[in-house]
Parts: sequence; structure tokens; C-alpha cells
Amino acid sequence: MRTTDPGDAARIELLLAELRLPAVKQVWASLAAQADKEGWPAGRFLAALAEREIAERSRRRLERHLAEARLPPGKTFDSFDFEAVPVVSKAQVMALAAGDAWLNNGANLLLFGPPGGGKSHLAAALGFALVENGCRVLFTRTTDLVQRLQMPAASSLSKPPLPSSTNSIC
Repeated sequence: MRTTDPGDAARIELLLAELRLPAVKQVWASLAAQADKEGWPAGRFLAALAEREIAERSRRRLERHLAEARLPPGKTFDSFDFEAVPVVSKAQVMALAAGDAWLNNGANLLLFGPPGGGKSHLAAALGFALVENGCRVLFTRTTDLVQRLQMPAASSLSKPPLPSSTNSIC
């Protein structure tokens, strides 16, 4: 088995950091040793490195998008009792979870109903499924959204209006 020269190893570490390839940086040495031991061609070694980087980026993106979404924990389609809410069509909800046409058209989804009907659970489960499919979502309750929308309006009342001659704001 051939070993990597320490100077080359240090150079590779710096280059991978500069290229922002953290997963490759983490596994390249062990994969290189495995490739040398098993006699992998260069293409197979590079493909294995690229696959690791893509998998790690996907994992981090999902993690980041789930954190940004602020979804309540444990609210998934598996834990939603569709039989308890017969007016909700499971097939229709699953079609929404695919997120194809309605998201591409910029449509919104509003859930209405009495308290305790599962609206929040269903919205969170749908959000979770959409995040898993690569979409970005934000889970918020109506009252919180209205308050956030009213904050800029309230703060603008305390500021004097812009002069009429102002053409641009920087």
C-alpha cells in the first residue's frame, strides 16, 4: 500500500478547505487508503469522494431547512389520525405534500376549522414533507404572523414621512 506524502496531505487539506469541501476533507485520507489497498481506479475514488460530499451537503441542507422552518416536533403524517378527521382526504394531502404544481404557481395553503381539528398538526406534517422534498417552509400561527406584519406599520407611524423629493432610498 502506498502512503500519501505528508506535504501532499497538508496541501490537499488546505485546497479542500479553500474549495469548501468539508466532507471530502474529512474522508479523503481514509478513502485514499482504501482505494490504494483495493486498487481502485482514479475515477472510482473521485466518484466516492463526490458522493460523500453530496450526501453530507444534502444532510446539512435538510437539517438547516428544518431548523429554519420552526416546525413543532413529532407532527408528521405518520402521527396524524386521518380517520379521526374524515373530511380530510389523505390522498389529497399527500398530493399537496408532493408540492409540484401548487408551489410552482405560487399558491398558498390556508387551513380552516374548529379548535382541535388537527390543522396545526396537518400543516406541520405537510411542512415537514415539503422540507424533505427540498422546499423551504416557515411554520407560524396566524396570530404570530399578524403581529409580525403589524410591527413595521406601527414603527412607521412614529417616523416622520419621507420628503416628497426623495427618489431613492439607500
